[in-house]
Amino acid sequence: MPALNKISAIALTLSLAAAAASAQGVRTEKNISLELANQIAAASVAACAANGYNVAATVVDRAGVVKAVQRADNAGPHTLGASQQKAFTSASAKNTTLAIMEGAQKNPAAANLVNIPGYLLLGGGVPLKAGNEVIGAVGVGGAPGGNLDEQCALAAIDKVKDQLK
Repeated sequence: MPALNKISAIALTLSLAAAAASAQGVRTEKNISLELANQIAAASVAACAANGYNVAATVVDRAGVVKAVQRADNAGPHTLGASQQKAFTSASAKNTTLAIMEGAQKNPAAANLVNIPGYLLLGGGVPLKAGNEVIGAVGVGGAPGGNLDEQCALAAIDKVKDQLK
């Protein structure tokens, strides 16, 4: 019997090691749902409209891929591209585009960030977080200043904050 117990112990150890190794190869990540993305896009446009700004809002998932887009009736055509690039930049860098822009202005070594394809260093992009994990980002474009675009994005995030827990 002792030999059988030793074999059982070895088999158990090997199976636990194999399970641990395979668990390291597969990740579980949170991501934004279509429903929540639509809510944030709509709330961003509504927040800006309440202040008289006609904007576009784009929400991307954690990989920077577009999930939802809304554009106010009188928003300029450039607002679509700007909102998407701000959302992509924010999701990619896991930071607000206003903070990235300010950092690039103060640090000559960061000035080349503007050369990354798809990056737009203007305020209005805000990461969406579930706890500490970035699950996407929202980009707003069209208000008369990136800081105002960001305010609309933050107001939208505040409306859905209970769903981001």
